[in-house]
Amino acid sequence: MPTKEEIVEQIKKEVSENAVLLYAKGTKEQPRCGFSAMTIQILNSYDVPFKVVDVLADFDKKEALKEVSNWPTIPQLYVKGELIGGSDITRELHESGELKDILAPVS
Repeated sequence: MPTKEEIVEQIKKEVSENAVLLYAKGTKEQPRCGFSAMTIQILNSYDVPFKVVDVLADFDKKEALKEVSNWPTIPQLYVKGELIGGSDITRELHESGELKDILAPVS
């Protein structure tokens, strides 16, 4: 079983290696909460590749993620290593058109 430090390092590695990364409840194909589903649907509307990490598959990672990001809720969207926010912020950025600009360097 990995230590907390190893889990934190794994999270940092995932964030740095994926231009668009979503920590969600469930998978891209089968989200397991409405907020994760909405965020995945928004990301699917853009022509950018993104990775989804299912935090429900690893409770220790889910808890460590909250400490790493200093963000209490899931989902959490990262773009180019930077935390964008959760589902509400992602939705607001999408509706205002700002998310398109944030994702532009990735596509």
